[in-house]
Amino acid sequence: MGLQFVFGPSGAGKSYYIYHKIIRESMENPKRQYLVLVPEQFTMQTQKDLVTMHPRKGIMNIDVLSFERLAFRVLEETGDIRGELLEETGKSMVLRRVAQEKKKELKILGAKMDKQGYVSQLKSMVSELRQYEIAAEDLEEILEDVEKKPELYYKLKDIAVLYQGFFEYLGEHFYIQEEVLDVLGQVAEKSGKLKDSILVLDGYTGFTPIQMQLLEKLLVLCNEVYVTITIDRREDPYKLGSPHQLFYLSKQTVSGLCKLAKEKKIPWKECWIPEKKDDYRGRFLEHPAMRFLEQKLFRYGNAGTQAVSLPTKEQDAVCIRESLNPGTEMEETAALIRRMVRKEGYRYSDFAVISGDMEVYAPAAARAFGKYEIPCFIDQKHSIFLNPFVEYIRAAVDLVVDNFTYESVFRLLRCGLTDISEEETDRLENYVVAMGIRGFSKWKEEWVRSYRGEVQEECVLLNQIRAKLVDKWEPFYRKIREPQATVRSYARALYEFICENNIEEQLKIYEEKFHKEQNLALEKEYSQIYRIVMDLLDKMVEILGEQQVRPKEFKEILDAGLSEAKVGVVPPTSDQVLVGDMERTRLKEIKVLFFVGVNEGKIPKEQQAGKLLSDLNREELKKPLEERGLSLAPTAKEALYTQKFYLYLNLTKPSEKVYLSYSRLDGNGEALSPSFLITQVERLFPDARKKEETELFLESPYSALDRLSRELSSQMKESPVFEELLSWFKSQKQWESLVLGLIDGAYYVNPQDALGRGVAHALYGTQLENSATRLEQFAKCACSHFLSYGLRLRERVRYEFSMADLGTLLHDSLDLFAKKVREQGKKWVELEDQDRDALTEACVDEVVEKSGDTVLRSSARNAYTVNRAKRMVKRSVWALQCQLRQGEFYPALTEWAFGPEDNIDSLNFSLDQGDKLSLRGRIDRIDLCEGEDDQMLVKVIDYKSGTTKLDLVKLYYGLQLQLALYLNAAIELEQKRFPGKKAVPAGIFYYNIKDPILNQEDVKDEEHPEQDVLKKMKMDGIAGAEPEILVKLDRNLASGASAESLVVPVKYTAKGGFSSNSKVACQEQFQNMMCYVNNKAKEIGQEILNGNTDVNPFEKQKENACEYCPYRSVCGFDEKIPGYTYRRLHSYREDEIWKKIDEDLYEDKSSNGKEK
Repeated sequence: MGLQFVFGPSGAGKSYYIYHKIIRESMENPKRQYLVLVPEQFTMQTQKDLVTMHPRKGIMNIDVLSFERLAFRVLEETGDIRGELLEETGKSMVLRRVAQEKKKELKILGAKMDKQGYVSQLKSMVSELRQYEIAAEDLEEILEDVEKKPELYYKLKDIAVLYQGFFEYLGEHFYIQEEVLDVLGQVAEKSGKLKDSILVLDGYTGFTPIQMQLLEKLLVLCNEVYVTITIDRREDPYKLGSPHQLFYLSKQTVSGLCKLAKEKKIPWKECWIPEKKDDYRGRFLEHPAMRFLEQKLFRYGNAGTQAVSLPTKEQDAVCIRESLNPGTEMEETAALIRRMVRKEGYRYSDFAVISGDMEVYAPAAARAFGKYEIPCFIDQKHSIFLNPFVEYIRAAVDLVVDNFTYESVFRLLRCGLTDISEEETDRLENYVVAMGIRGFSKWKEEWVRSYRGEVQEECVLLNQIRAKLVDKWEPFYRKIREPQATVRSYARALYEFICENNIEEQLKIYEEKFHKEQNLALEKEYSQIYRIVMDLLDKMVEILGEQQVRPKEFKEILDAGLSEAKVGVVPPTSDQVLVGDMERTRLKEIKVLFFVGVNEGKIPKEQQAGKLLSDLNREELKKPLEERGLSLAPTAKEALYTQKFYLYLNLTKPSEKVYLSYSRLDGNGEALSPSFLITQVERLFPDARKKEETELFLESPYSALDRLSRELSSQMKESPVFEELLSWFKSQKQWESLVLGLIDGAYYVNPQDALGRGVAHALYGTQLENSATRLEQFAKCACSHFLSYGLRLRERVRYEFSMADLGTLLHDSLDLFAKKVREQGKKWVELEDQDRDALTEACVDEVVEKSGDTVLRSSARNAYTVNRAKRMVKRSVWALQCQLRQGEFYPALTEWAFGPEDNIDSLNFSLDQGDKLSLRGRIDRIDLCEGEDDQMLVKVIDYKSGTTKLDLVKLYYGLQLQLALYLNAAIELEQKRFPGKKAVPAGIFYYNIKDPILNQEDVKDEEHPEQDVLKKMKMDGIAGAEPEILVKLDRNLASGASAESLVVPVKYTAKGGFSSNSKVACQEQFQNMMCYVNNKAKEIGQEILNGNTDVNPFEKQKENACEYCPYRSVCGFDEKIPGYTYRRLHSYREDEIWKKIDEDLYEDKSSNGKEK
């Protein structure tokens, strides 16, 4: 029995010394057992080192193990294995089940169990309590001490309930990883393997309480125990010192082991590497700068007085780099590695890259090393949670639990593991989205209804796909929905579902595909994934098999297991760069270390948020725990001190060089600060920061291509670098086409392509049948018109009630109201309030019923929309009635549809080369009134559900032709209907259907607010300027000076003139406007048939054609690209517009005259 410490600083050769000693002794004592215990990640490398160092290249009586492997080896030897080992996935599933059963007892944690990652936090808590030898009874006692701290009390009580429930569930059938050493301690004395063996503990920075308990037994059983301890030669290992000192962790370990040895009366001795009289023969023998770093880093006061001095010549062993962001940082790192391999003779295995934030730097490293064609191994267990197969089985269970929601169905179909093609899935999804198919019952029914724009034959094809899917899904659905089902029956149903759908065969196909592509990581994942999932289902049945659970609970347990399942990827080659975490990854025999992400918050590493017990909780528990001789894992503050030790160990692992780098910005562009470590190292090495700019992009064709692309996109394309790169790439056959594509992209301008007349005729025909809306769309943007009417691109129809649908409902309800009034032989102005409101409600109900649109009954919100529509239509009908009562006009026609068959000359135009343009449309309302001198006054009204206003500038540019064109049609129609009279325009108006809310300041008379409401509901448009017309529109205007209309946008000033915001036009202006819009319609029609498809969206102040355009992602419009620009409309005054219309008409007449 004996304990021997092997002391020495990092890189001194402690492992080398002890391994040589063990090899020598093992050869001298071939019958004695030598056990070398190292951390789990070190076992393979240590075996390799020992075999390489052994003269016979074999280690027959030397075993390299971790604590856990030693435990299994001994338990196997003694036959004391009891029950099954519960792995991490099993622990998660059991904890999830226990939480479900104990939900009512949990005051704080119960509501949080559904949060992503919460089960994992709970599992960590259970592991911590077990590792630190805290029993459920200890927690019950501590609860009494913290009763006056309610937050901690109830949280701890919940943890105690779950902790106790967890171990009660395991019983004698299962044990967890943290209990393995406990079991080993109980049976260690029976082991012949341990008795009189030589035990070496190497590579440990400290031991947990449960490991210390085991070491107490091993000190007695083993003949000799060697422990390597990293500590400075100038430190006293037996003097504990302060927690903030660098080697406190090492001293704590020595102190703990000495205490155990003293209790067991076991002597101990020490050995220093190197001995005081010996010369230094360690890792940094030929690299004084690295030795200086080892002896000076984190030493304060006089701690470094005996250290070697820094060489006076410039050193390049320690370098500091600043980068823009993590992506750039990793690219620069990859480029440096590539250069050093190329120029300085290094191998890739000589390098390691470590970080304190693998979440950010692991994917950045994968991208950068792929770009620079550097083989690398990222030391990170890969979660299978996002693997398509895992997503497939989760979606399958969700399908049943959520009863065939849209999301669960298409999650399953989009996994790539069904025999439904991608195109079939797209078509199926379009139908389901448009028709609101939800629930298993809807999937079982035959689909017969079509959505807007769907061809009739589509339903037949979709029903075949639907029936095929339902046949596959129904058996699984029935089995999962069985009452009183157990975990075993659920797991069996899932297994059968997987088998019936031939998933294993499909995964094999993917595996072979990745093998051909030499994607080793994905090949490995797909070769393991099926077995991992099957093992998980077996484990579920074994642990929870007979438990009766609901489908939702089964889903939660399954998710808990799958979220913990990981794929361990074996390094595919020996010559590769190792990328790992600063604490987890163990580095061996490397020459150059790149320490990336040395930023504040990452180095030292901030404790991850989300621990069940916060640091404050741990501080509060410290005293009650210490009173019982117990402790918990270190708090964030305590962990900071130990991180310094890890930093020291990592920075002294490379034998030749260390590069520290940090970013100025994170991935989101937020500013970052360098870590304190940068300052510490810079203080030791003032010349560490490298200022020179190196052309790192030259290290890889891909990075050079990136640089060429940036040069191409810059304004100056004449730099020597650009010319050299362009010349090289164009000379390389495999890059030529790609570079030509980049050049085309860099010099890309708006192509200004147009269709030929032949193509335009094929698309639109030679006789255009247009609506005013279509002409307006062309005026807004020719490309938008082409995509909509030429290619007939449509947005996906959705099962929703949009604002456009509301507009249609309001419109149709008003139309039906007018029709019913006419059928009843009544006049609008004669309707009583009660009858009017009842008829309005009935009309809205009838429109809803006739539409057959189930969406209005699909939710409470949509049902409310119907009531809202009733209010709006009621208010509108009331306002329209009031407006009619104010004047002498009456509704002559409502919803009058017209087209080429009506032979309205003003809407049929002859174009060039025999082409024709005919307009179709539907006028919401034409009001008439008999005027003086046999005049028939005509008023055109168009209902709008938005806040549309008539804008003369837009009319001039062709964006608002509708009302003026409708007026042309209405005048001609009424002239035909009343041949003895002269049809005269009285006005064109938009009526906005709404139910306005009055503000306090809007109300002039609180007892009679109707007048104020009518003002808000006034029509917008252009009224005839003649007094006799205005009086017939609104008799209020008869009083002249200061009168304001409640019907039309007209107001007199005190002097009797029109106010600035009045919108009026005389008969000549109306005639000119009607002629102008006809000319504009012809012009647009001609442009359409000429094949104009320009991307030329209009812009008027803050409004533009792209704002609500569904094709904005299709046309490629971007003002940064030459040739693309908005067509900015000039904001003319009203009088200027009328003048422009006159001038344009005069020019047209002049040009037509010359042609004749």
